[in-house]
Amino acid sequence: MQKIIKYFLIIFILFNIQAFAKENFFQEAKILFEEGKIEESKFLFQRNIVFNPKDPKSYLYLAKIFEREENEIEEEKNINTTLLLEPDNEEAMYMLIDMKLEKSDIQMVEELRDKFKIICNSLCSKIESIEERLSNIDVNNGS
Repeated sequence: MQKIIKYFLIIFILFNIQAFAKENFFQEAKILFEEGKIEESKFLFQRNIVFNPKDPKSYLYLAKIFEREENEIEEEKNINTTLLLEPDNEEAMYMLIDMKLEKSDIQMVEELRDKFKIICNSLCSKIESIEERLSNIDVNNGS
């Protein structure tokens, strides 16, 4: 009986250490990102995803890193993964809208804008900017 208790205690401790390590990777990666240590933070965000593949925050930060690196393909992949895991992530939604505005994808921007209006909480002030940029694309396409 004592062996069984020790066995479960060891498993419990290892499980808690692993759970703590997952959060540590993200927190440390976020600090490095904020300090401008992009490569180091990218490595830790990717490592966090290995342990926690359903963490939308890590994918969002990777999208921000790829945006800085001007790697649109990886940026969009990570934004889409963020939105797949967390459909109401307004920061990821706004990043995708911004990306689609840059490509003048009017139909997609209109669809995303409508969704954004529903989910926005802290970034609602961006709607006016989206509308303005969208109207500038319409004007430019009409000439």
